[in-house]
Amino acid sequence: MNFACSFRRTVSSAVCVMLVALALTVTLNVQAQSPSTTTAVTDYVKAEMQREHIPGLSLLVIKNDKIIRAEGFGLANVELQVPVKPESVFQSGSVGKQFTATAVMMLVEEGKIGLDDPLTKYFPDAPATWKDVTVRELLSHTAGFGDYPKKFNYRKDWTEDEELKLIESIPLAYPPGTSWAYSNFGYVTLGILIHRVTGEFYGDFLQQRIFRPLGMNSTRIISEADIVPNRSAGYRLVKGELKNQEWVSPVVNTTADGSLYFTTLDLAKWDAALYTEKLLKRSSLDLMWTPVRLKNGQPNKGHYGFGWFIEDRKGHRCIHHDGSWQGFETAIDRYVDDKLTVIALANLADSSAGKITEHVADLYLAEK
Repeated sequence: MNFACSFRRTVSSAVCVMLVALALTVTLNVQAQSPSTTTAVTDYVKAEMQREHIPGLSLLVIKNDKIIRAEGFGLANVELQVPVKPESVFQSGSVGKQFTATAVMMLVEEGKIGLDDPLTKYFPDAPATWKDVTVRELLSHTAGFGDYPKKFNYRKDWTEDEELKLIESIPLAYPPGTSWAYSNFGYVTLGILIHRVTGEFYGDFLQQRIFRPLGMNSTRIISEADIVPNRSAGYRLVKGELKNQEWVSPVVNTTADGSLYFTTLDLAKWDAALYTEKLLKRSSLDLMWTPVRLKNGQPNKGHYGFGWFIEDRKGHRCIHHDGSWQGFETAIDRYVDDKLTVIALANLADSSAGKITEHVADLYLAEK
């Protein structure tokens, strides 16, 4: 859900307080950096936050398997004047899709799901058109599935069956495997698929099979009712004034298209695991990080694998994803051949977390 607003000259007092707070930073384990790069990154992040009026941002840089920068800028909570720190918890947005895709691939390795299985194998009451849609196409946004309708009620407590019926009621936008269009509903369906195959809510499956084994102790499904230590508040700009995020129903906050809490420190553990076979075989990871080809043999226009975008950036291979949800913007960029990962978590809707990670990565890649 996007809460887009144009910025005007009048800025609220809350925003002014937030800008002053940009000077408050918390740094953990900063090492092995060029002083000039350290300064350049700090100056850039602070300037970008001031330009976009971002209340708070958590930045993490990993180089050659070591955290070289884990730093908080600004405020995690403007009302309480709480500074961001590496332990601050942000919402994932669509960065959560990579965890859903990993869960599906775990089940593929176990023989419980086939990538080329038709969806009607798991959803026998689905429309006839679903018999031509495969799990592979759902994972890669090439299935023809749509997205949340413009009039979707984000405040209704949808049941899983109601969500599925809504998705089934939307005609396919194109024949499966012939085009590419980003689809949150495709990943909502994958979460329901995980539930049907395992008998477990997909969030419980993630907790048992990924988060706990990796020691990602702050990562979990969103719950605004629970007490969550170090939880950041999400914000949006409305006519130049900082506002809290808009409320959505608890169920809408638990779907598999990206409804997680996490920290940059937990994502460092996730990044480290992806260089190993702790979770998946190398062949499965390579498949996830290869753009899926359409039925005509051409790569999909999104350069999307399973839960990840794959892109060449100035000669550097980058596996990445960003996310947007409820007053948060997130991005993770993994330059796997350079052993460099940059993560940014921001608590302002429509801010440019992905732009920040790309620019910060450029600064580190330019180091001699």
